[in-house]
Amino acid sequence: MDWLFQTLTEAEVYGWEEWLGGLFFYFSIAFLAFELIRYIVLKQLKWSMIGDTITNYLTLVMFIGANYFILVGLYITAYFGAAQFAVFDIPINWATILICILLADVAYYWEHRCMHRVNLLWATHSVHHSSPFFNISVAYRFGPMDGIWPIFFHLPLVLLGFNPFVVFFAEIFVQLYQTALHTESVKKLPRPFEWIFNTPSHHRVHHGSNQKYLDANYGGIFIIWDRLFGTFVKEDEKVTYGLVKPIPEINTPLRFLASPFVAFFHGFWRLGKKVMTAKSLGAAWMYVFATPEWQPKNDDRHAHKTQITE
Repeated sequence: MDWLFQTLTEAEVYGWEEWLGGLFFYFSIAFLAFELIRYIVLKQLKWSMIGDTITNYLTLVMFIGANYFILVGLYITAYFGAAQFAVFDIPINWATILICILLADVAYYWEHRCMHRVNLLWATHSVHHSSPFFNISVAYRFGPMDGIWPIFFHLPLVLLGFNPFVVFFAEIFVQLYQTALHTESVKKLPRPFEWIFNTPSHHRVHHGSNQKYLDANYGGIFIIWDRLFGTFVKEDEKVTYGLVKPIPEINTPLRFLASPFVAFFHGFWRLGKKVMTAKSLGAAWMYVFATPEWQPKNDDRHAHKTQITE
């Protein structure tokens, strides 16, 4: 067990981040090909699914283009600045990396839950949930500000004393695990695994717009956080993917051309309309910072209790 406590360097951890991220992206492309072939065999492949898959990767390109330099600078400034005030000087070894991954997974649970329960955060995260399909390409469907909010939830790990490179690696590891969950090809795994870990079955529930599946299964690697905090729901009926109020289906050439922009900006467009039509500053404030289903008391519109609202 001595290898657990063998000292590692920042350069080694940074190298793993690049290697693991690149390798997994190529794996995801190969797995997507397998999924599409499976849909062909099952006679479930539609042109709208192909268009949606292309949209997923185009939103990724838009996300990187809009955020890359800002996020790199923001992460470096925030994490390495916070490291100067760390409570402990935690060494870099496999034991501390594993502990950091566990803590990053807890942080991800609360980050993810807030992304669904605060309207401003939901405006960007709803991009990820707007696909009516569920394959590994959906994992790359990002909103305009999806890269900013995680900083606030993982910064405490740096302040605790974990090296910023270790925190980066832990975040990436949790995200890559999450990426692999976006598939219909894997049904249920053995019960002990399903009880402890997040699985494709659990994550399908998370992407469902079925009333019983709303606001559920926020976990990253472990589903035990949902069991512990009362947000776990088992998959026991067919999942309807997407938003309660869907964005337009890709069924015409014009909609295909517009779909990346509609998907990428629809959340802030809908939020902006609510704010602009608010009858008071207080209502405008609540539209931004309350839950997505919040409506003024004198508003007769029906408000679903849901993570996936308009």
